[in-house]
Amino acid sequence: MIVYGRNPVREALRGPRTVARVWASDRAARDSWLRDAGPHLADDAALEVSDFEYADAGSLLRGEDALVLCLDQVTDPRNLGAVCRVAETAGAAGVVIGERRSAQVTPVVCRASAGAVEHLAVARVSNLADYLQGAKREEAWVYGASSAASAVPYDQPDYRGRVVLVLGSEGRGLRPRVAAACDQLIAIPMRGRVGSLNVAAAAAVLVYGILQFVRPGLTGFHKPGNLAPTDKA
Repeated sequence: MIVYGRNPVREALRGPRTVARVWASDRAARDSWLRDAGPHLADDAALEVSDFEYADAGSLLRGEDALVLCLDQVTDPRNLGAVCRVAETAGAAGVVIGERRSAQVTPVVCRASAGAVEHLAVARVSNLADYLQGAKREEAWVYGASSAASAVPYDQPDYRGRVVLVLGSEGRGLRPRVAAACDQLIAIPMRGRVGSLNVAAAAAVLVYGILQFVRPGLTGFHKPGNLAPTDKA
């Protein structure tokens, strides 16, 4: 795989993948972090690395407070990359995508994530609804982002413990079977004329909302979360 762009190249050099060759402009090649890699001169920073290694989906919920993001048929690689950037910077345990009808980790995703995929566990599953059912057996609570009338405001549930956050593709949202596999649907209030957010923007709102409201040790803000109708206590 060829990874290109300054930030993706830098993160790939810091990550676990094997690097075969490196290219850089004359100016970039003078930077200490790139100079030691012995780059060949080119118009832009790039490097040839081993294929991306996907994580085991079953390993993502090992932590007692693991936060996992699942994407339901998000096909735009730039959206996948942006969501991975949100997940990595927030300290999420990983991102789960489908094996089919979903964007995979490609050079475009690496660039859109600013190299975040090099430090993030990304797993693939053959059936997302089945994965969510398995996550619930691991005592995770599954929340699906939705504009459905039954969805509650995103700041109401209790997000303590293992949490799986599911986001659908822009326009279609969550598929019915995936939505049905969620413990609860949550909504972001829309106060303007546009009725939805890009999936990456929605991920940022919800992920940092979870951290802000019920995980005060990870942010500078705290507002106690209210218990969801399916009370965990």
